[in-house]
Amino acid sequence: MSEQSMSKPIRAKISALGTYVPPRLLTNADLEKMVDTSNDWIMARVGIRERHIVDKGVATSDLAVEAAKKALAQRGLSPEDIEVIIVGTVTPDMFFPATACLVQHKLGAKGAWGFDLSAACSAFVYSLQAGAQLIASGAQKRVLVIGSDVMSSIIDYTDRATCVLFGDGAGAVILEPTDDDSVGIIDFIHEIDGSGGNFLYMPGGGSLNPSSKETIAQKMHYVHQDGQQVFKFAVRKQTELCQKLLERNGLKGSDIDAFIPHQANLRIINATVERLGLRPEAVIINIDRFGNTTAGTIPLAMNTALEEGKLKKGSLVLLASVGAGFTIGATLLRWAY
Repeated sequence: MSEQSMSKPIRAKISALGTYVPPRLLTNADLEKMVDTSNDWIMARVGIRERHIVDKGVATSDLAVEAAKKALAQRGLSPEDIEVIIVGTVTPDMFFPATACLVQHKLGAKGAWGFDLSAACSAFVYSLQAGAQLIASGAQKRVLVIGSDVMSSIIDYTDRATCVLFGDGAGAVILEPTDDDSVGIIDFIHEIDGSGGNFLYMPGGGSLNPSSKETIAQKMHYVHQDGQQVFKFAVRKQTELCQKLLERNGLKGSDIDAFIPHQANLRIINATVERLGLRPEAVIINIDRFGNTTAGTIPLAMNTALEEGKLKKGSLVLLASVGAGFTIGATLLRWAY
């Protein structure tokens, strides 16, 4: 065995964070005029008061670039300093080229390589781990990880079951190596369960159901969801993975300084918190202001945690997500700044 193969893996840390949401608001009062719903019903069922929506012609790459610029500015880096760009998204600008390519060009990140990662609401935690492993291998030193989605582009605003849930937004982090064992990404567990694929999906537009007059007429290019099935699975599996991750690192829920879950439904978050025995003050919630921005929710919630003073150097953080696929992810890390 070589000396290099025996050496300890390099730990990645989050060295900067940037977020962006489009300025236009879609409130519950607005939705009351569009579909048969009410503010009271939306607040009671999912906990959302308003969400940000792009103007026509604004794409996922545009939100991603704005978030990336903020992260770079925070770290004092130029786009040319970035070696890899990973974009977690389920609403790419187009099938190809990858949104990562469009972001690279718009940013001016010359010399970088990258790719898109499709894992729906788990796309950010999956992308974070992909970037962390590139750093752990020693292959890369600066990875830009972005979660960005324009969910309004695939939402049917006559479907009251889904149109109240989603918003548009993006967040970006920079990953770099750390030689300080007191900070950085510690551990993760990911899992997929394709048996739940038909409970949350967009059936049209791919190779199975290519775009046609029929697919458009049948509204196959919008999000379709069985909310009850998604809710039950999300509570059970999010709790299960988080519990497993805590146990194998010798931790209890009460040890966590900041729990940053995917912001899909306030009731899912509360059920998970109760089952894990997390301290209420450690739970980060901003779904009321942003709705479900899919890959954008966790970095947006990280920013909320910073604003609320709940993230400091050395803070023990638990990230958790469940998304279409189904995809499930949990990540344990110590905040680095």
